Amino acid sequence: MTQTDTDLAISAAFDSGNIIVRAIEGAQATLTIRKDNESDFYQWFHFRVVAPAGTAMTLRIVDLGGSAYPDGWPGYRACVSEDREHWTRAETHYDSGEEGGTLTIRHTSISDVSWFAYFAPYSLERHQDLIACAALAEGVTLRELGQTLDGRSIDCLTLGTGEKPVWLIARQHPGESMAEWWMEGALDLLTDPTSALARKLREACTFHIVPNMNPDGAFRGHLRTNAAGVNLNREWHAPSMERSPEVLCVRNAMDRTGVRFCMDVHGDEAIPAVFLAGFEGIPGLRSEQLAAFEAYRDALAARTPDFQTRLGYPVTPAGKANLSMATAQVAERYGSVAMTLEMPFKDNDDWPDEGQGWSPERSMQLARDCLAVLGEQLDAL
Repeated sequence: MTQTDTDLAISAAFDSGNIIVRAIEGAQATLTIRKDNESDFYQWFHFRVVAPAGTAMTLRIVDLGGSAYPDGWPGYRACVSEDREHWTRAETHYDSGEEGGTLTIRHTSISDVSWFAYFAPYSLERHQDLIACAALAEGVTLRELGQTLDGRSIDCLTLGTGEKPVWLIARQHPGESMAEWWMEGALDLLTDPTSALARKLREACTFHIVPNMNPDGAFRGHLRTNAAGVNLNREWHAPSMERSPEVLCVRNAMDRTGVRFCMDVHGDEAIPAVFLAGFEGIPGLRSEQLAAFEAYRDALAARTPDFQTRLGYPVTPAGKANLSMATAQVAERYGSVAMTLEMPFKDNDDWPDEGQGWSPERSMQLARDCLAVLGEQLDAL
């Protein structure tokens, strides 16, 4: 769409971009979100707006009643940045009765260009920088476990010399970009030569870290699926090279190393809190396995007010675990302590931040807290 002197110019033809322009009239735009390829999932958006500095723009994203998680919109505020480094929250309102569910974003720009996103994006370029920086650190090795359907690398960083195999994986759902911000915080700590905690963890554990399980979906601007429209976190029971090579390559590597502890890092659209989901319903559940998970959960709650145990998913009844999901499959397959960490797209309502909501910075700090608790709980593993 060609920009006039009075119109906004909106585009999303870049890494993780996603928006469809329906109409632009002056400083107002009507938009929709493109579905994941070969899928009905949609929720992630990321686009830029060019307009003269000082423009008071109104951006309406419509048809959200049919999105993947309609309950994610009430109370949500869109992320906005003018430099793509610091992300704040824009004035946002959701009306479920307007045009099939409408999210209205209002923002007055301070620059000629503004970026908007469902959460602060973690680009594949930043991923490459993360991999390069970590691979240069002493004692770190990089392996390509395989390739995605689009031919991208499934990167795994290994560090530490200890006997306990620890796996950290993130972004099975590519729109949950806070998960890779968490990974950046984790790698920053684990590769810090001045940190006694990092030395303790590296001596006790061997870490296998996959910062982005779904680079195809991340690049394509998907919310939940890979290039083929497959939800990777429903493939762990029977992954295949045709549908889910990302899971197959990671699970095969886990088979070779074993797993003592695994954290699968995610974001939740609707719940305004940080929480853990466990493996209580697996067929082979052992009491000491569950006790170790509960001890970790409770220690994390004691360590940081950003984590809580009131809100979360219902506990799965005995024997009813979904073994197609990573946490349940890993806990059952290896007898390990496995868990899904969920961070909010909205804010942590217990400790709200008016300026940024839940943010990359808080995600990275949470990673440091999670690893500190792991250091305290090593004997339980």
